[in-house]
Amino acid sequence: MMFTAIKTEPNLFSYRKYWAQRFGVAPVLPMSRSEMDELGWDSCDIILVTGDAYIDHPSFGMALIGRLLEAQGFRVGIISQPDWTSACDFSKLGRPNLFFGVTGGNMDSMVNRYTSDKKIRSNDAYTANGAAGKRPDRAVNVYSHRCREAYKEVPIIIGGIEASLRRIAHYDYWSDKVHKSVLLDSKADLLVYGNGERQIVEIAHRLAQGEAISELKGIRGTVHFVKQVPEGWAVKDSTDIDKPGVINPMQNPYQEEPACDKKPDNSNPDEKVIRFDRQLIRDKRAQTVIRLPAYEAVKDDPVLYAHASRVMHGETNPGNARPLIQQHGLRQVWINPPPVPLTTREMDGVFDLPYSRVPHKGYGNANVPAFEMIQHSVNIMRGCFGGCTFCSITEHEGRIIQSRSEDSIIREIEAIRDTSPNFTGHISDLGGPTANMYRLACKDAKIEAACRKPSCVYPGICPNLNTDHGHLIKLYRRARALPGIKKIFIASGLRYDLAVESPEYVKELVTHHVGGYLKIAPEHTEQGPLSKMMKPGMGTYDRFKEMFDKYSREAGKEQYLIPYFIAAHPGTTDNDMLNLALWLKRNGFRADQVQAFLPSPMSIATAMYHSGKDTLHKVSRAAENMPIPKSIKQRRLHKAFLRYHDPLNWPLLRDALNAMGRNDLIGNGKHHLIPTYQPKSTAESSGKIQPFKTKYTGLDNNQGGKNFGKNKTAKKKKNR
Repeated sequence: MMFTAIKTEPNLFSYRKYWAQRFGVAPVLPMSRSEMDELGWDSCDIILVTGDAYIDHPSFGMALIGRLLEAQGFRVGIISQPDWTSACDFSKLGRPNLFFGVTGGNMDSMVNRYTSDKKIRSNDAYTANGAAGKRPDRAVNVYSHRCREAYKEVPIIIGGIEASLRRIAHYDYWSDKVHKSVLLDSKADLLVYGNGERQIVEIAHRLAQGEAISELKGIRGTVHFVKQVPEGWAVKDSTDIDKPGVINPMQNPYQEEPACDKKPDNSNPDEKVIRFDRQLIRDKRAQTVIRLPAYEAVKDDPVLYAHASRVMHGETNPGNARPLIQQHGLRQVWINPPPVPLTTREMDGVFDLPYSRVPHKGYGNANVPAFEMIQHSVNIMRGCFGGCTFCSITEHEGRIIQSRSEDSIIREIEAIRDTSPNFTGHISDLGGPTANMYRLACKDAKIEAACRKPSCVYPGICPNLNTDHGHLIKLYRRARALPGIKKIFIASGLRYDLAVESPEYVKELVTHHVGGYLKIAPEHTEQGPLSKMMKPGMGTYDRFKEMFDKYSREAGKEQYLIPYFIAAHPGTTDNDMLNLALWLKRNGFRADQVQAFLPSPMSIATAMYHSGKDTLHKVSRAAENMPIPKSIKQRRLHKAFLRYHDPLNWPLLRDALNAMGRNDLIGNGKHHLIPTYQPKSTAESSGKIQPFKTKYTGLDNNQGGKNFGKNKTAKKKKNR
């Protein structure tokens, strides 16, 4: 089948419904044959396999995709946390008529199971009663193999964050190797990446109309195999690191024609003048695929891997991204451009679907920690244009903000109020990947479509970015005025560099939506690691803190900021962590919980970690290597600096400070970092590297969640 260039995407809800719509809406999507019988189904059209407990709530990917497919008229069944040691559980709902949809769950299965020190976690927030061990390592691969074993000829489509972040050859932290695209390792037929609504709806309808899975080529936001580059496509070769040559001026990301479109220079009559037809340029670009270095090349060459990562991250804007192709042995993986973001109307449609908003009845009275955390929270938007290099949100959801309408959000709050059996009048969060990017966007759609910058807020806020928080302020005021709503908290991560652009927003937030503490993420105090994270400096934090304190006083409230930080991030030295520890002590902070950088697949910071090169700039073999804290001892030292007050860390810190020539910080005065003495309770462990037991909250720094420290003064106050 011929590939097509970018086309206008149909509305999600404009497809003609499948004939099975006559069965109506299920109270919950069935997980057993008996439930199918109650619904009058003889079979499922689509079966979704997930590593999470099934919660019929829009914050859980399989529920959202399942309800969306149901709204298209399909009969959708759920296989949740199956026994993967045989194919039995994968056949319990029978053979699906169209396909299996497979995901590891809301979190990557490896991040879910292992800490940043590669230790097995003791719980799983997405499992009933938090039980660990209910999903396999690399769940997408294992589940796909079992689906194939159960029904050999049924198409298998993989998706979710685990598949999304492994769509090309990727560095795997847990094995310390570069792995193939998960499409090969899973032996699936098609991979859906990013927000999957558009792709999965088109796929389902085309399969229902009789098309073969092998014919579904060129769908945005999907990855598939090709035998060769299709006819009519040009190939841009990026299989090697650029070699020195003629340096053309850097292209302005906002201009429509290439920077090499020069005008005649009368001073040099021999100079060739290159002219282009603009439409021809656009047409040619739309039919150009970029060839990445092959898997066999990047698996043993970290610098070439860094180059491939940089090229891939340059093709993430749906407005201008080109397809990528990567050789894996005798097979070629074709990565289509990202999906077109949903409109507000489509977002409303997705979130207005008839979710029961509770765990499946099969779990009885069991507690699912992740559900307990989000059951009274409301997702108001998607995406993040912050571009933090350690975060997976941008790689998965994209940089373009997709917002729901105010009316849709209000309807969900009212639904929580009226239907949740244990609702006490408190909404735990109105947010998303960030708290305050709701309805923020580029001021010009043409500029947005052409831009290739990795962040809209680094190294400073782009002048083309609309930073007006007026819509969010209006939403807050309307939401808290609803009858029965006592308090609305804001728990999502706050971009304080954006917030300081709107003092009115900061005042609104501090006066009405902080429950004693507000968690924010400077991530570090030193410019070295901050520049590799693409995070603002501490001057912006100081500005926000000044505003926070001012408006707290005006509101007559005693409230505190809780900053949190990352240890062992690429670009961080021991001195950087020492300076951060001194800042914490100087400002009276004692972190109860700490986080170390975890290299999630495909992130920019992971490419830095693996290669030692700064992939935010042109990659070359001659480029200076950056500091990468990799050894267990150094990673533990960096975490120990964050918990300088813990006596268990003092022996390690004393050794490090002596080695760094900073024994002036060892003493019993207020200006010292750690004392000379060791409490008797820790004396027997003196001189040993101690394991760090970090409470797991069900989220990880690379998946949008954080572990937080507490101000020692604020600890006296009861939270909320």
